[in-house]
Amino acid sequence: MKKSVGLTILLGLSVIVVRAQAPAAPSERITVVRAGVLIDGTSDSARKNQLIFVRGNRIEKVADASAQIPAEATVIDLSSATVLPGLIDSHTHIFLWGEDPAKGGYDENILKAGIALRAARATFACRRALEQGFTTLRDLETEGAGYGDIEIKQAIEEGTIPGPRIFGATRAISTTGGYNLEGYAPELEMPKGAQLVDGPVEARKAARQQLEHGADWIKVYMTHRSWVDQQGKLVSQPTLTLEELKAVVDETHGWGKKVACHAYNGIGLQRALDGGCDSIEHGLEITDAQIAQMAKQGTWYCPTISPYYGDWAPADTPGGKRDRARAAVHEGSFKKALHARLKIVFGTDIGGMPWTDSMAQEFQRMVGFGMTPMDAIRSATSRAAEMLDMKGEIGVLAPGAFADIVAVTGDPLKDVGVLEHVRFVMKDGAVFKHEIAK
Repeated sequence: MKKSVGLTILLGLSVIVVRAQAPAAPSERITVVRAGVLIDGTSDSARKNQLIFVRGNRIEKVADASAQIPAEATVIDLSSATVLPGLIDSHTHIFLWGEDPAKGGYDENILKAGIALRAARATFACRRALEQGFTTLRDLETEGAGYGDIEIKQAIEEGTIPGPRIFGATRAISTTGGYNLEGYAPELEMPKGAQLVDGPVEARKAARQQLEHGADWIKVYMTHRSWVDQQGKLVSQPTLTLEELKAVVDETHGWGKKVACHAYNGIGLQRALDGGCDSIEHGLEITDAQIAQMAKQGTWYCPTISPYYGDWAPADTPGGKRDRARAAVHEGSFKKALHARLKIVFGTDIGGMPWTDSMAQEFQRMVGFGMTPMDAIRSATSRAAEMLDMKGEIGVLAPGAFADIVAVTGDPLKDVGVLEHVRFVMKDGAVFKHEIAK
């Protein structure tokens, strides 16, 4: 009897909570954003004095400032700001925490942080991304936290916590000898940051398991550790065989999903291309022939430049030589990809860097290597949306798109660094942050 009464009370409370959280007639809500300068995510130039009409969580139209504003509309005045689509980071790790070597690095995160603590940190990471103007993330692996990214995504979608749209890759796939944790006594069975497979059958099964549990993308490690050889060249250990990768790609494409391949250079990167990967992550050293193959196949390139320019080991150590070699070849690869007009998307690998760092610092790296500010912005808006099969829905300020809108004070086409100081964030038609004086 007591259980029955308790259940009734709980059900009643849940109804009250649901009703309290439900938005009031979103189709009838009209918000108009006054944009002093508007960068729409696709055009080659900015437009001045524009109005963005938002109905519910979608953009209804974009018009000149002379357009009539409905009397019942809520007006947000950003006439002193530059307004852009919500930004998209195509390579993040919400379940990583910076990997600070002084605090135990990668291993500490997996061995000493329980799943509840890691979920709390992931919640912080999502809020941190959103307040910086990143309204969408492609999160490429939970690093030992199982399918936690999909559950964090669910919590965001149901309104439990604030955060960006998430496209999750869950556990990722590598091979025996192809991922951390490593270096412990051989009789110890250590947890691994990725799901390890050997052979095409295991590879296909892992893809099926991850897709079954909600993976939006499948992440595959095609290279693992790297070092500098006696000739001073960067060498990377390959992981999956071509047959193993083809099994993953075939299965994933059959589900209508895509495969992201972590690949530094060499044999592993070539296998990634021959096996039909949809995106190359990092791509530190890409040959001319591989650039041509990527262009022919339409392979996306997510370079993640910033992590390779900090925290170098001492120059006279093997790790220090490796770190410097990575950076040296990376710049050349990015410039070749730019010249070949490869499909380049913005990605930070944040999580490998502390979540307190600026995600938008990557814009300055890309522009420093020769990309125009407008093209860098498109790499984090409309181009990333296309890779995510969300063309016209995110990454653009246009009729029919989700109302993901950010604003900065300053001109990012003259100084892309202003994108490190986003002052206004709207996601799905709801204002999350507003620090622009009226």
